[in-house]
Amino acid sequence: MIKMNRLFLILSLLVCALTPALSQIKDPQATNDDRKFWLSQLDKIARPVFSNLANDQLTKNMPVELSIRSNDPEMRIKVAPLEAFARTFCGIASWLNLEGGNAEEVALRNQYREWALKAVSNAVNPASKDYMYFTTGQSVVDASFIAVGFIRCPWVWENLTKKTQKQVVDAFKLTSKINPPFNNWLLFVGMIEAFYCKYNMPWDPVRVEYGMRQFEQWYIGDATYKDGESYHYDYYNSFVIYPYLAQIAKIINASNGNYKAFLEKFKKRSERYAIIQERLINADGSFPATGRSIVYRGAVFQHLADMALRESLPQELHPAQVRSALTAVIRKTLESPTTFNNKGWLTIGLYGTQPNIADTYNNTGSLYLNTTIFLPLGLPEDNPFWSAPAKDWSSKKIWGGSQDVKNDHAID
Repeated sequence: MIKMNRLFLILSLLVCALTPALSQIKDPQATNDDRKFWLSQLDKIARPVFSNLANDQLTKNMPVELSIRSNDPEMRIKVAPLEAFARTFCGIASWLNLEGGNAEEVALRNQYREWALKAVSNAVNPASKDYMYFTTGQSVVDASFIAVGFIRCPWVWENLTKKTQKQVVDAFKLTSKINPPFNNWLLFVGMIEAFYCKYNMPWDPVRVEYGMRQFEQWYIGDATYKDGESYHYDYYNSFVIYPYLAQIAKIINASNGNYKAFLEKFKKRSERYAIIQERLINADGSFPATGRSIVYRGAVFQHLADMALRESLPQELHPAQVRSALTAVIRKTLESPTTFNNKGWLTIGLYGTQPNIADTYNNTGSLYLNTTIFLPLGLPEDNPFWSAPAKDWSSKKIWGGSQDVKNDHAID
């Protein structure tokens, strides 16, 4: 009996000693396996879009859920496949352009690169079943997202056939007849011109300059731009305005030097808006559900993700702190069992299926702007964003009550 008690005591001590280690193995956050988690979620979202379009079956197989208050159901159904492809490509492009990594990641990237080349070809080939709808107002929006994809991923552009490259340009030219509304759409027009500029094609400086000057007029302070003549409390500064201004100015400035002064001023604003975005992320990964297009889920933080990708975060935001915050957002926005339908397509909502939260123009394809939260996957795994140990973000520090936090202050 004494021997049995002694054996039981030894086994109990071993269990107690091993329990923390076992719990860490079960918890991806504890093992700092965020990159693997991000890749699994990006693959889950992007696979139905890319695999079907590569096989010329996206229009056939993608279900189209419309907003319950859709303003033009017939047109929205036609553009849904274009929206799904363009936005997924925009979000996945930086990772597609990366080289190296572990064997599993390289194999996955190679599969997506193969799909991407076929997907682009089918999207712009008038003879394909999945030839996209480039002749309506919405088309200029998503042509610009495709342009962003090519800007973020030269590998795809450079590996297209000459025929497909020409068909891409032909498709973009179809959108040049569309007059953009007086809001963030001015930047969609400018981004297509920036694409032409980057790849040494004729481009129109006026179509770029008009949008850039107008948004300078719409800057209202503390890193915030209006989206048109009236101010709206939404996330369009992150969905479109900051990522687009950054790309357009960088490309055009490299061509003619005209935006040097703008970029110096814009750097301060970009850093401030990144700080604001990081502080919006609650301790559980939730965030204020305000404004239009909230069904884009993680794309609310495209600017923060883009700043991390470009290694332009302000000094007070450690890359691992941002990684941890964005990981929490990804987990929160995708954890509901109704986020995807039974065939793996995204459903309309912010936390699972919430159809009433959609705006008039939202549909299944629109939702794939969500992929832009994954932009830092374009950084190699040995970059501090990925390699540094997890760190608490501002809300966790503040509401945890045991850490001091720097004060927050506006800029002009």
